[in-house]
Amino acid sequence: MFKAARSSANFTGRGRSFPVTVRPTTADVAVAQSIARNTAPVPEQVARALTWGADEKVLLVLAAAGWLASRGCSEPLRRAGNHALLVTVAASLLPHGLKRLFDQTRPDRLTVVGHLHGVPFSGKRLDAFPSGHALHMGALASAAGSLPTSPRRTIRAIAVGLSLTRVVMLAHWASDVVAGFVLGAVLERALRLWTGYPRDTSTENNHANP
Repeated sequence: MFKAARSSANFTGRGRSFPVTVRPTTADVAVAQSIARNTAPVPEQVARALTWGADEKVLLVLAAAGWLASRGCSEPLRRAGNHALLVTVAASLLPHGLKRLFDQTRPDRLTVVGHLHGVPFSGKRLDAFPSGHALHMGALASAAGSLPTSPRRTIRAIAVGLSLTRVVMLAHWASDVVAGFVLGAVLERALRLWTGYPRDTSTENNHANP
């Protein structure tokens, strides 16, 4: 049903050409096969509904609304609003750029059994790598580091859960989701240098309690 192979690329006489073709790992294939065989319409419908929580369009609207609401607030909240909007816009643009550089077939295009068990079709066929939804969630999980323990853990659990819906739906291979999540976290940390968003409270607590 699924085939695993190492990453490959097209080459010209002058060197590598784009897009680079990325193929799933053996572990990716094993996970996708297990889901395709064991899923059902109800969990697929639930995953499809939940995954909207990580959709770039929804997050852009929320970030823009939050930015507008923060304009009349204190300076720290305005800074947080600026950071949230900038990170959301950057996290929306980055996957589109990367998908132009990399081609990877989505697992839902390589299974018949999965569709018989309720797996839907997601996005464009060759846009598996990286997961844009997971990239947004990685950025969210990273930004939550500045929050107190309870909300930080809650937000990070939600971010991981929403990212995993992309694997359940076979919209992405597991490695696409991991890569997207990590990229999102790195992007958020990098943009802190520009926006001045606060450091992690967990890190500050560690320094305060050696």
